[in-house]
Amino acid sequence: MLILVVVLLVVWLIVSIVGFAMEGLMWLGIVGVVLFVGTAVIGAVRRKALRRSSSTP
Repeated sequence: MLILVVVLLVVWLIVSIVGFAMEGLMWLGIVGVVLFVGTAVIGAVRRKALRRSSSTP
């Protein structure tokens, strides 16, 4: 699960850089940033939930 989140974060980062680097693809950069933030938030929430459920006796 963690590997998938990390891979997605890297992909969104690359998409964002390409989008902001090319003039006509500004929308791709914005979409990449939104997806990056969304993936980071979802990954953090799931990781916190896993940690909480594993520490419950």
